Amino acid sequence: MKLNRLLVSFAVLTLSLCVQLSEADVPPEVPNLAKSKKDRQKSEKLPPCRACTVLVNSFRDGMKRTERSKHDGGDAAWEEERLGSYKTSELRLVEIQESLCRDVGRGEDQCHQLAEEHESLIEDWWKEHQTAQPDLQHWLCVEQVQVCCPDGFYGPNCDPCPSCFGNGKCKGNGTRKGNGKCACEEGYTGDNCDGCGSEHYEAFRDTDKLLCSRCHKACATGGCTGAGPNACRVCRSGWIMDSQRGGCTDIDECITANTCTKQQFCVNNEGSFNCLECDKSCDGCDGDGPDMCKECADGYELRDGMCTDVSNEKRNQYVTFTRYLTYLGLCIATCIVLQSSTWLAALIGLAVAVYISISEYWLNTEPQGTPAPSPKILDELLQQ
Repeated sequence: MKLNRLLVSFAVLTLSLCVQLSEADVPPEVPNLAKSKKDRQKSEKLPPCRACTVLVNSFRDGMKRTERSKHDGGDAAWEEERLGSYKTSELRLVEIQESLCRDVGRGEDQCHQLAEEHESLIEDWWKEHQTAQPDLQHWLCVEQVQVCCPDGFYGPNCDPCPSCFGNGKCKGNGTRKGNGKCACEEGYTGDNCDGCGSEHYEAFRDTDKLLCSRCHKACATGGCTGAGPNACRVCRSGWIMDSQRGGCTDIDECITANTCTKQQFCVNNEGSFNCLECDKSCDGCDGDGPDMCKECADGYELRDGMCTDVSNEKRNQYVTFTRYLTYLGLCIATCIVLQSSTWLAALIGLAVAVYISISEYWLNTEPQGTPAPSPKILDELLQQ
């Protein structure tokens, strides 16, 4: 009896351990990142004017989708008599409201909430004001809900924005927020964006417009009086102020501060310099190409003002010497055979002579290939 109890207890314990292990092996559920991102966008809270505008845009999209629709009955004359014009009918309004806010990305939940809050206002505009005031955004968001202002106005009282000289934007433009100050574009400064920044100069000005252009790259902080390096007030690194003519002159670092290695040559740029690698035929150089070498590298010799590869010539000389040595060995072997058999020596000598003749003819005959076009023909082809 005790043995049976022990076996039963052992079986129950083993089964419970297996269940725990199987549960532990189950991987945790991976959250759907795409879905959570979409949910976050739906629940995002937009500013009041932006949210109202999103609702209006969704309503306008619904109007576009239904602008050519007809009543399901198919009897246009009956529809005109009983329901009135479909363009302003309640049936079309219901169709628009059914799909309202469904295509909205950010702030979809807020859009649905506003649609419920302002449902009566939208219906009132649809029935009473659609013809006289076709701009739903202005009627609803500006006049009724009062969360937006017309373009060019800002703040709780919809005060007019400053002009900003066309070089900035009014803070709070079109909303009931903001202070109406100008947020200037790059290169412009001042309360009304009517001045040029520190590294810009006045290129054009009249009563309504100001145009500022960036100073030349030679000019450092301090600005300039006009275009070009000669108008700089302060020079940037890599340039030096010209005491006689004024303005900034490029420093030739290849003369004053050449830090290139022996196997490089210096190229001066405006405000800087570059170190480029010498040609492989050079052991030091003053420029690009085998004709700009100070000395020739190993395996090259100076010929006609250029460092020319001679390693191939030496290799050909070695091959030629080895070939002639092989011919000599064949001739010596033929003479040795001559001592035992004249006819055999003559036959071998003839074979050796034929072999040498064919080999030399093949090695000294240039391959019959398509001739390379002349430089004049290449130029004509490139110009086509």
